[in-house]
Amino acid sequence: MHRDKAALSYHGKPQLQWAYELLGEFTTATFVSVRPDQREDELRRSLPQIVDRHPGIGPIAGIEAALLSHPKVAWLVIACDLPFLSAATLELLISNRDSSRSATAFRSAHDGLPEPLCAIWEPRSIVAVTERIAAGKACPRKLLINSDARLLDLPNAQALDNINTADEFNAARSALQAPASSVAVGKKINVRVQYYALFREQAGRSEESLTTTATTPAALYAELQARHPFKLAPEQLKVAINTDFRDWAASLSDGDTVVFIPPVAGG
Repeated sequence: MHRDKAALSYHGKPQLQWAYELLGEFTTATFVSVRPDQREDELRRSLPQIVDRHPGIGPIAGIEAALLSHPKVAWLVIACDLPFLSAATLELLISNRDSSRSATAFRSAHDGLPEPLCAIWEPRSIVAVTERIAAGKACPRKLLINSDARLLDLPNAQALDNINTADEFNAARSALQAPASSVAVGKKINVRVQYYALFREQAGRSEESLTTTATTPAALYAELQARHPFKLAPEQLKVAINTDFRDWAASLSDGDTVVFIPPVAGG
């Protein structure tokens, strides 16, 4: 992104502030995970902080610092770049918490693997976290894969989509800022998806009809990635709605025909 993702605005305020306030609805205390060099920056200095003890190794450092700072409590951990995260998703996570496990987390809607940055980490997980860091391993997802974590299905495939490129940022902001009158939240529509080239092989069919609550091609593609082994990122594709090339944040309507067009080899 070439800029601080925590400072991006999707909801009328910096995403870090929005996420902090959302968490505050569910936690007795809320903190921002920071590296030592971030303590005094303008965005973070006014918020309660927990400082990494092993800066430079990524999110697992923040999880470790939190668990060590208050070792008798569980931690609800979320990333700051999840603009589609909702209170309903967090309520589902909390209501299905299994405190006898090391963690409770969602399965990714895209690959079925654990999502460590929207998860509840129990006090007992500190042993595995510190051992992994000591072994030079910094991936919290792999830690959860090899743990007894309880994994939940994610009902909204888009809920934990993170934003990593300028195109994704623009598409997400457009989707979130669409007028309420133009997007009926939760309304189901029927669409037909046609598959060509690589997608036809991976889906095992040339087309399918489905009922969806997706309101944009971006949301629909995320839903399809949960159904089929589609690995290409949106920025590698073009999308057409009713034979016209459209933006990923365009609105979908009942009866639309959608085509996701992969790169084609040859000239």
